[in-house]
Amino acid sequence: MKLTKLGLAIALLAGSGIAQRALALDLYVDTKTQQIFAEPGKGRVKLGAFEKVDETAKVANNSAIAEEVAKQMAKEKAELGDIKQDLELKTNELKAIEEHLVASKEDKAKNDEKWFNKINMRGYTQVRYHQPLSGDRVAGEPELRSVGDSSIGNNQGFAFRRVRLVFSGDINDYISMYIQPDFATSTGGSQNFAQLRDAYFDLHIDKAHEYRFRAGQSKIPFGWENLQSSQNRLTLDRADALNSAVPSERDLGLMAYWTPSHVQKLWKNLSKKGLKTSGDYGVLGVGVYNGSQINTAENNDNLYLVAHSSYPVELGFMGKAMDGQVLEVGADAISGRYNKSRSAYCFNRTTCGTAQQVTPTNQNNEGDNSEDRVGVHAVLFPQPFGLQAEWNWGAGATLNPQANRIERQYLNGGYVMAMYKIDEVFGTKGSMMPYVKWQTYDGAWKAATNAPRVQVDEVEAGVEYQISKALELTLAYASMSRTNVANATSADFLKQASGDMIRTQLQVNY
Repeated sequence: MKLTKLGLAIALLAGSGIAQRALALDLYVDTKTQQIFAEPGKGRVKLGAFEKVDETAKVANNSAIAEEVAKQMAKEKAELGDIKQDLELKTNELKAIEEHLVASKEDKAKNDEKWFNKINMRGYTQVRYHQPLSGDRVAGEPELRSVGDSSIGNNQGFAFRRVRLVFSGDINDYISMYIQPDFATSTGGSQNFAQLRDAYFDLHIDKAHEYRFRAGQSKIPFGWENLQSSQNRLTLDRADALNSAVPSERDLGLMAYWTPSHVQKLWKNLSKKGLKTSGDYGVLGVGVYNGSQINTAENNDNLYLVAHSSYPVELGFMGKAMDGQVLEVGADAISGRYNKSRSAYCFNRTTCGTAQQVTPTNQNNEGDNSEDRVGVHAVLFPQPFGLQAEWNWGAGATLNPQANRIERQYLNGGYVMAMYKIDEVFGTKGSMMPYVKWQTYDGAWKAATNAPRVQVDEVEAGVEYQISKALELTLAYASMSRTNVANATSADFLKQASGDMIRTQLQVNY
């Protein structure tokens, strides 16, 4: 029997439905036993119709998924490869930069090891103006001034007091150097000559720099104010009584110093506060030196001996009122023989020709006389009120004009000074320090020809205004009585002069 196309289609559709139903399977579960059955029954609940899975299709579908996953993984692997390559490039670049930095650091370290890259330069210049207000003028000589201040020739006018450069630095952990010339030295009637002031090396025994030897031309550690730098000192000049022991403060020799680390730290802290220390010349110091004055060859076979001590003490233990205050005390001594230069001079005469001049003899017919001194000092740093005092006693070569000879005579003198520190002046970071100082001295000034005896009695009042670290201005008034020793051949030699003086100083630090 033949089937029409429509019937065939219907048959196919029906067969398809039957086939699907044949593949579908109804399942039932017994509510009591929980067993699964393929036929309905009492107590059975239909779970649903389930079809048999086509494993071939499943495999094909899984293969397609696997292929897609593989493609994605391959793509990601390629991307990771690009990232890895880029990271390798960046790593190489960073490594090259690091190697360059290390090499540069090593080169810099090697370069820094060269001593000339460790030398620092600084300096300062002082310009002064003197104006006498009243008093004696002995034949135009500069009688109204510090014995050691030869920058003013006629008591008034402008002059350079100091023009100095300092070259200093650590050559290595154990060797330091310090060289200081001055370009404002006076020679005869001329001024502003260059002269060597300091030239020494410190040889440290340890890295903490507690123990050191100092060889060369340097300050002799006698007195406290003598050791202060003129850049750092409050008053315009040092007191004559202590300065007469070592005129110009320096000589050529060998020193040994000991400064414990805690004292080094304390002195540095005081300096950071703007307080004026004397510098680090050791808690204890000893040395030998020529004793023939600065830039002068040794003129006998005897060396001077010096011993120095200075110790700062914090006074906080004395109560709240003294909290933060520091008191520094110490003592010094020198001993040696000084070969004194002699020259013809006039004394107590109205005229002074060659016939009136006499040349002093020496007490022991030798070219030198012994000198011995001891000194003490005490400094209460101004926080804000401060006190400073020094005194020395001894004996040394001194001209006796009545006997016309140079002989060993007694000497003594010192000073007392009070000061007050005012910070943030006029609302700025500047500071101001007014002071009053009294000094006296009766003894030889060995730096002058024939070592004449001088008598000094002076009261000075002034104020230092530190406008900034680079600029300072000092104004001082002094009422003084001094012995004129400026000209050994003058008829006015050793006459006493008294008067009043105004002095100003502008200092630039660089």
